[in-house]
Amino acid sequence: MKPELKELLREIREEVAETASYTGRAQLNERVLSKFSQVPRDQFVPERRRASAYVNHALSIGYGQTISQPYMVALMTDLLDPEPHHICLEVGTGCGYQAAVLSRLVKQVYSLEIIPELAAEAKQRLQALGYDNITVRCGDGYQGWPEMGPFDSIIVTAGAEHIPPPLIEQLRPGGRMAIPVGDRLFGQKLLLITKEEDGEVNSRTILPVAFVPLTGPDA
Repeated sequence: MKPELKELLREIREEVAETASYTGRAQLNERVLSKFSQVPRDQFVPERRRASAYVNHALSIGYGQTISQPYMVALMTDLLDPEPHHICLEVGTGCGYQAAVLSRLVKQVYSLEIIPELAAEAKQRLQALGYDNITVRCGDGYQGWPEMGPFDSIIVTAGAEHIPPPLIEQLRPGGRMAIPVGDRLFGQKLLLITKEEDGEVNSRTILPVAFVPLTGPDA
């Protein structure tokens, strides 16, 4: 294991412990961390930023977008309780890093990106790196991907002003969704949405966050 990756995992574990009072999780599932460590983050950041690829911070990837902080990627992945048979929807492909992490934990990832250039770049990158259980499409993530649902889990990697109703509809009973909600000016919160087997939807605030905004005609 690269020394910088080993240090990153140490920092993630430390931050998880420090935020346990918010998240309710003093440690992450070791399966999640193991698969997380197998994804080469340096292959998902612009070449000029590769020296910082394993720093525990978000990094710009162009087009006004970012690759999320590694701690946040690991935490949001863990909150989904991913299982090998799961079908997952991601809203906000970006560079493809979060999708790559999830793909090592679930059966299939469907990922939506509204910026055509990012969608094309992510699709090419993921194919070149051998992630063959990820399907990327350029589209409005607010509307989800109904023809591929329902989904066992949904992860939204951009801040929404409210929880998009189409995503709730596409979440399978027993499913979970991690989504940042709020306004960057007045504060966003990471929410964990769960849908019970009877269709009842519950929401729990995890912790304060700061994500780029979800865009689109209905966002």
